[in-house]
Amino acid sequence: MNKKIIRLVAVVSAALICLSPNGEAAQDVGQRTDSSVNVGMQSRLDALAQRATPGVMGIAVVDLQSGAHWEVNVDREYPMMSVFKAPLGATVLHQIDRGRLSWNQTVTLTRTDLRSGASAIRDNFKGEQMSFTVRQLLTDAVSHSDNTAADALVKLIGGPHVATVFLAEHGITGMHVDMDEGTVSGIFNNLGGASGPLAHESAAERDQRLRGGYAAYLADPRNRATPQAAVNFLRSLWAGRLLSAASTHYLLKLLYAQTVPRRLRNGLPDGTRLADKCGTSETVSGLTAAYNDIGIVTSPDGHTIIVAAFLMASKASQAERDAMYSELGRDVAGLLQ
Repeated sequence: MNKKIIRLVAVVSAALICLSPNGEAAQDVGQRTDSSVNVGMQSRLDALAQRATPGVMGIAVVDLQSGAHWEVNVDREYPMMSVFKAPLGATVLHQIDRGRLSWNQTVTLTRTDLRSGASAIRDNFKGEQMSFTVRQLLTDAVSHSDNTAADALVKLIGGPHVATVFLAEHGITGMHVDMDEGTVSGIFNNLGGASGPLAHESAAERDQRLRGGYAAYLADPRNRATPQAAVNFLRSLWAGRLLSAASTHYLLKLLYAQTVPRRLRNGLPDGTRLADKCGTSETVSGLTAAYNDIGIVTSPDGHTIIVAAFLMASKASQAERDAMYSELGRDVAGLLQ
């Protein structure tokens, strides 16, 4: 047989072995083989992780077309911050699929339910109470990272642990939701049970209090994920294994609508689609506990790559952090060529 034909048969056979029935590469993130590793991409991820020091940057990337994947600093769980709103949204949609919740079901919020952070609900709240549909809360929580909307949904589904159970039931371990945004804010504020800062708290005392909250948050094991778990969550969502077709489409639509912050998006060429969820902690005395982005990157021809990046305990400026994510976006875009 002609040598060219032999090589062609080998390539086609390998491709058929790597593909699942729906066309997605069958190899999972945890099943790394030397043949799947692109040395150039791995060296770029290693260099990014080195730049992040003394912070820690964990990254997992998987190419759904080839099955190849790369990783760095993935042997730990990272604080998610608002990344948790993606699995929260999936849990809400799962309950809608099961008939436990409905799109137009209303939730009444009072002023005590309002949370800090960017929130159109809080900024436009009138009177002592207002009602919102589940659809409105989902849009605000996932696409706009509204903490008030997220906490309303956490309460609606029955508590944060319900999201963790949902993930585990779908084979996703290493990604767990254990607290809402109000609890996270309480840790950072470090008020020790007080309703607010002391009336005569000095700048030095405030700095010491917030540094204590920063340290407490980093030491807290709740609301964390490994990069592999985040990739596996997005991969299962993309493959339609988590939700009904309609709910899968809707959650992806909400993730596509998150255009701020731009992080990975800044490194992607025009025409590339990104369904992502960022997570950002407060910065205390130049220290940022969490600065994250997880997403599904798709080129115009349908080539899809999933990436999860978590930056923890960073001393870098926002410009430096954004530059690292832009570079990661460019590296991922290079795989689409």
